[in-house]
Amino acid sequence: MDIKVFRLLLLAVVFCFGANVTTAQVPSRESLAHAELLRKQALAGSNAMAIVTSLTTEVGPRLAGTEAESRARAWAVNALTEKGFANVRTEYFVMDAWKRHAESAEIVAPYAQPLAVTALGGSVSTEENGLVAEVSMFETLDELKRAPEGSLAGRIAYVGHAMQRTQDGSSYGYFNKARTAGPSIAASKGATGYLIRSVGTDSHRFPHTGSLRYREDMPRIPALALSNPDADQLERIAASGKALSVRINVNSSELRAAESGNVIAEVVGRETPEEIVVIGAHLDSWDLGTGAIDDGAGVGITMAALELIKDSGLAPRRTIRLVLWGAEEVGLLGASEYRKRHAAKLGQHVIGSESDFGGGRIWKITADSQTEEGDKLFAEIARLLAPIGIAPGSDDQPGGGPDLYPLIAAGVPTLRLHQDGRDYFDLHHTADDTVDKLDAESLDQNVAAFAVFAWLVADSDVSFRASPE
Repeated sequence: MDIKVFRLLLLAVVFCFGANVTTAQVPSRESLAHAELLRKQALAGSNAMAIVTSLTTEVGPRLAGTEAESRARAWAVNALTEKGFANVRTEYFVMDAWKRHAESAEIVAPYAQPLAVTALGGSVSTEENGLVAEVSMFETLDELKRAPEGSLAGRIAYVGHAMQRTQDGSSYGYFNKARTAGPSIAASKGATGYLIRSVGTDSHRFPHTGSLRYREDMPRIPALALSNPDADQLERIAASGKALSVRINVNSSELRAAESGNVIAEVVGRETPEEIVVIGAHLDSWDLGTGAIDDGAGVGITMAALELIKDSGLAPRRTIRLVLWGAEEVGLLGASEYRKRHAAKLGQHVIGSESDFGGGRIWKITADSQTEEGDKLFAEIARLLAPIGIAPGSDDQPGGGPDLYPLIAAGVPTLRLHQDGRDYFDLHHTADDTVDKLDAESLDQNVAAFAVFAWLVADSDVSFRASPE
């Protein structure tokens, strides 16, 4: 939209709100008018789909610490610079990275056949010819935990642990433990290899990868995830009572002192630029698909929201900072580095929110405001988002997105825009995570919500933190 046209529309909306603008109102009528126009403009069409399409086409998968993630940072810096944002930069850090080369699995007995698998991120390699062993079946991770020490000597442990579909993805945290903690638990019982049913909700032969966490006091054993249909097949064979033997093969390597980084861009505040409103998404992805759902969509949504504010000629009171986090998938490394590097200024971080749950429409908004004025501003944000299907809710735990967890621990308030994730774990961490799964209108609805939130908070002097007693 042309800036002159935007300003004419703004005057009309301000007139509708009333001619007498008072600074006592939080937010001001003028600021509310800006927010309403930003919402309307986003719904008319944003650049979110174009951004995620560019990222996933020109870079593709972006495994943390690899050359591909480096190209993603270069892509981001170039795109943000071309869009005219201020203070575009990369804050680099060093990490130990992991890279897959090949993986495979097959049933050796009683019914020989191949299996669709993927190595879990961080898995060690098998010997060159793989590992052949009898499989011990466990329905849940808790059942594996109860197995006696030494009872799995020379065996491959399998955990079924089928994840359930939910709108908010709330079952992921529980079932994900089979992936992250399971290998070391199996090793503690004597297992020499580990298989899990994919942490996903689809019924396709696309296995889901994701990081594991080896314990330092346990042997590191190779670990893979089976697609859900292949897990079903394994369980059917095991139910027959016949001894089940499987060959697994993993070829991977570790990259010591690899480079990653967070890419940052800003719309600088006109009055208190040192006060920061953070929005963002993570730039890295797993290496099976092109990282469109996780988290190219978030990159497109938050970048487009900030672009909308800037291109509308608006200058908020505070700075809005876009952070494209590095190395999220392997342990929130970029987020932890950001907290460390900006520790002295986190008290000036007003609030944060991240988009990291795909491209589904937002249906709920929550915030962990600790002040009355923060609650009032949150209510105004919710009021403006209600016409696009977003209702206020309440959560027991602070949210904002995974990369906000280190900031939450440091006391930074967060706001969360909850997306409908009923199909998110059909695609999550699979080869099927590609840009054709995204819907442009749903992304635009997300952009509208992020633009309204970021603008109204940044154009206010409201604090969400309780005053120290």
